[in-house]
Amino acid sequence: MGRIPHRSNPDVLVGYETADDAGVFRLSEELALVQTLDFFTPVVDDPYTYGAIAAANSLSDVYAMGGRPITAMAIACFPEKSGDMDLLVQIMTGGADKLHEAEVALVGGHTVTDQEIKFGYSVTGLVHPERIFRNSTARPGDALILTKPLGIGILTSGIKSGKTPEAAAVRAIQVMTALNRTASEIMMRHDCSAVTDITGNGLLGHAFEMASASRVTLKLRASRVPYIREAYALAEAGIKPRTVAATWKMIADATRIGSSVPEALKTILLDPQTSGGLLISVCQNDFETILSELVRQGVEAAHIGQVEEFQGFSLAVE
Repeated sequence: MGRIPHRSNPDVLVGYETADDAGVFRLSEELALVQTLDFFTPVVDDPYTYGAIAAANSLSDVYAMGGRPITAMAIACFPEKSGDMDLLVQIMTGGADKLHEAEVALVGGHTVTDQEIKFGYSVTGLVHPERIFRNSTARPGDALILTKPLGIGILTSGIKSGKTPEAAAVRAIQVMTALNRTASEIMMRHDCSAVTDITGNGLLGHAFEMASASRVTLKLRASRVPYIREAYALAEAGIKPRTVAATWKMIADATRIGSSVPEALKTILLDPQTSGGLLISVCQNDFETILSELVRQGVEAAHIGQVEEFQGFSLAVE
């Protein structure tokens, strides 16, 4: 996107310059549109579950901006001649049911013939122009909260190779299909300065984007970061999604990782997430209250670090 000529528009409140989760376009002094698009290849075998995960993942970008998703349009790539159309129906039904849970209207979509199945949604939401949560406004002194455990990419890679235990696969699906709606609604009631959702670039990749855009240093406590237990053993065994190396290459020069952080845990911190949690920067005086409320409402949230003045690098992991 950086190579595309940039055309400024005063009503574009959030564009692609800071790699934020969604774009925001002002309609009036009190109303703006939040727009996002996401689709991907299957991460689980069950088509209905795959569709539900795709929906939850797409909705997450709007929740991360503090928006309320209202409509969605499906995007599907499917092998029409060799594929079982009932399979596509199951995928779309899983997505439609998840959208219904989120009170989002499915208003259409587009399908193309492709040898590889891909599925997702374009989602539109609403937000007040003065209540947008960006990834570029983290404040020094804030605490950092993560609202879902990591390890999804490792576990889904293990599923494809038959190495992920069944119980861990069920746990990963539970995490991926959980909406970020509750976490978003709670954060909007507290003094939060910046938010992003953790997806394809892993915790460290998206934390790097937040730190760079905000011109601060994020200090993460590796031992506090929640992850699905079985992912650690798989990481030790060498299960590593291909994007782990690419993300590390992107952030290595701006990241300091302590020697006490095990290699397997470093892999988990870089692990790409599908429908991951929110990384929230919240006022230090408010973080215990929001953390307590999140946990009380069933969100698997944890305090994983803090925001500091820029120290010459973006991330410090200890």
